[in-house]
Amino acid sequence: MDDARLKRLRMRAWRRGFREMDLILGPFADQHAQDLPEDELAAFEALLQEADQDVYGWIIGREPPPAEHDTSLMKKLQAFQPSQGPVRGA
Repeated sequence: MDDARLKRLRMRAWRRGFREMDLILGPFADQHAQDLPEDELAAFEALLQEADQDVYGWIIGREPPPAEHDTSLMKKLQAFQPSQGPVRGA
């Protein structure tokens, strides 16, 4: 992955404007973005275009994600434990 793309993705993940999302997406990007395959990287970038409240609801399971975001990346985000780090069960 190119360094500029990774830096931009991590910055967008940490600066959402919705603290709960910062605390999920930021650590996830820090720990996993550089290792994501291209399809999951593109899915992460697309997810960052969505409204925080919607994405948060999908991640915590309050509502199912729409088909275009019901991906392997979403499963990893749903399983991610920011305080513990690694993705489990994905």
